[in-house]
Amino acid sequence: MSNRKQKRAALNYHSKPKPGKIEVIPTKKYASQRDLSLAYSPGVAVPCLEIANNNKDVYKYTSKGNLVAVISNGTAVLGLGNIGPLASKPVMEGKGLLFKIFADIDVFDIEVDATDVDKFVETVKAIAPTFGGINLEDIKAPEAFEIERRLKEELDIPVMHDDQHGTAIISAAALKNACEVAKKDISKVQIVVSGAGAAAISCTRLYIKIGANPKNIVMLDSKGVIRKDRKSLSPQKKEFATARDIHTLEEAMKGADVFMGLSKGGIVTPSMIKSMANNPIVFAMANPDPEIEYQLAVNTRDDIIMATGRSDHPNQVNNVLGFPFIFRGALDVRATKINEAMKLAAVHALANLAKTPVPEQVNIVYDQVNLTFGKEYIIPKPFDPRLIYEIPPAIAKAAMDSGVATAPITDWDKYRDELMERLGTESKVIRLLHDRARNNPKSVIFAEADHLDVLKAAQIVHDERIGFPILLGNKEIILELKEEIGFNADVPIIDPKTPEEKERRYRFAEKYWKARQRKGIKLLDAQKWMRERNYFASMMVNEGEADALITGYTRNYSAVVKPIFELIGMAKGVTRIAATNLMLTKRGPMFLADTTININPTAKQLAKISQLTASLARMFNIKPNIAMLSYSNFGASNSENATKISEAIEYTHRMYPNVTIDGELQADFALNPELLKKEFPFSKLVNKKVNVLIFPNLDAANITYKLMKELYNAESIGPIMLGMKKPAHILQLGASVDEMVNMAAIAVIDAQEKAKI
Repeated sequence: MSNRKQKRAALNYHSKPKPGKIEVIPTKKYASQRDLSLAYSPGVAVPCLEIANNNKDVYKYTSKGNLVAVISNGTAVLGLGNIGPLASKPVMEGKGLLFKIFADIDVFDIEVDATDVDKFVETVKAIAPTFGGINLEDIKAPEAFEIERRLKEELDIPVMHDDQHGTAIISAAALKNACEVAKKDISKVQIVVSGAGAAAISCTRLYIKIGANPKNIVMLDSKGVIRKDRKSLSPQKKEFATARDIHTLEEAMKGADVFMGLSKGGIVTPSMIKSMANNPIVFAMANPDPEIEYQLAVNTRDDIIMATGRSDHPNQVNNVLGFPFIFRGALDVRATKINEAMKLAAVHALANLAKTPVPEQVNIVYDQVNLTFGKEYIIPKPFDPRLIYEIPPAIAKAAMDSGVATAPITDWDKYRDELMERLGTESKVIRLLHDRARNNPKSVIFAEADHLDVLKAAQIVHDERIGFPILLGNKEIILELKEEIGFNADVPIIDPKTPEEKERRYRFAEKYWKARQRKGIKLLDAQKWMRERNYFASMMVNEGEADALITGYTRNYSAVVKPIFELIGMAKGVTRIAATNLMLTKRGPMFLADTTININPTAKQLAKISQLTASLARMFNIKPNIAMLSYSNFGASNSENATKISEAIEYTHRMYPNVTIDGELQADFALNPELLKKEFPFSKLVNKKVNVLIFPNLDAANITYKLMKELYNAESIGPIMLGMKKPAHILQLGASVDEMVNMAAIAVIDAQEKAKI
């Protein structure tokens, strides 16, 4: 993405549809007068008096226990420097977003207009009663050290400066594992630390706590090696001053085992890497440009163990692996501070997690056959679902053992279950979806690319590396629209009606005619149809000239589906095409079928639809638990519709015994586990979370998913075509840009899976 486009995209993202990235959402009912009288006057007086009598009850009656303040004065923002409190607000909101999506922690971002340490500390102390924890962010050194020290001493809630300790914890876990992989004793390794800011100081202190010898550490700042004979050193730099007769980075790197980069990009050369000891460990963590590029480093030394702060290379040192889960554990035991024991617990928990078998969904997202502990996997991936239920318990236990927990956990199994249930999965599913597509992108035809929103979707797919767009439509219009939106990438543009496509059009027509000549199609008809974009696009996919197709933005479903069915057809062994919508709901992803194709399926067809939808769920590494819905429960009605469902269930149990399915069931029983267990304890769905709903007919399925989408703002991906020979997916008429991007990701993943067959 060009700088100009990136700038415009970033500004649009932060300003539309409403400014900012976070909002406050009520957690209680507020519709009636009674609700409001309980929420505020006079009912609110009751919990106020309870808290006045016992201050600890504030955790019982308010959100304090799950509320963190992200606080900055904007003096050291990202790579932007001292830009002030107002300009730092987008970053603080972003931090709040990460807290929420990774650990379900609510955040108020607080930007303080104070650079004086005393004033800043007093301001934070004055507002601290609001919060269960405080995350200090983007405060320059050396003030950051003093601010954090005083707040930790003077407050009775967890305080952490993530710029210092986040990178320290993640990189320490990675260093611990890298030394193990390299068969090096951490107490003996020679370490070079490039950088002497808050992060570098905190990192180095933590490396010493996990076993590094201070005598083996050389630290550099912008003036070179920090030596004992240098004047005017800060107290923090004096900790790491060396008496060795070395002055430059080049000298320090000779024979070193470890390089820790927390400085600026491009300062390490291949010759420096070559001068290091055997099996060198290089963490080039400057962002966005590392101290040495990943590929250059690994090309220089084949025995190197390399980490960066970037997501497009192995071993990403990313603070999101730490701070959400550290605060989660601290809040859940109402810790009075985040101490050294808790930080070390995070280090060891992260290091150990990287050594355990990786869930298949992580392999799928990162396009790996089997991620295993080694040179290219020394720390967990940010999308590892185990982080939420492995790291917080380690933090909570350390807080309890070190005496700073005021609400100890007694039932650890229950706590792990609560952690797994905490996260809403709608945004997580989309992130996983896009990342999985991005790891092995395929070519995707956008059959209506001469429409602005379709072209915008294609641009995002290209810029985000989700796939390789092929644009079909009027070339002149597409070029005008590309210029209008700044889509400058050189991507294929095809207009099937133009003379330039005559040869391919006739070649496609010949193949189409030969396949359909006994079904009423004449050669002249075939040549005419190949001028129509959906026929042409379907033939491109059929002939292997593109991997996937999405269409339907401007045309009715029935008109679009005909050429796809005729030209692409069903996969081997499939007797029924179906369609499923993936709904991203608060309770997790839900698959609804059949939403668009089968109007009134028979019992056997319903069984086939169930089997196809179950296969789709497994493709996303989701174990399907299927409820076949009706207006009655388990034989309560003898009507034709209810009997059809019973027959479909019986057939499915017999033909597909590995599918977890039951019915007929009313929707409330299917979605309410307690109600189901109480009334129908014999059901195969008892103690299982239903995530697939099969409807008795098209009316019910289509109406339900559209109601969910409009009334509850549930994001819909689909309809996803099931049972096709090759990937072709049909959009809803007037689909949004985001929906088209998500469908393109689905099409890429579908192509990835079909390529394996």
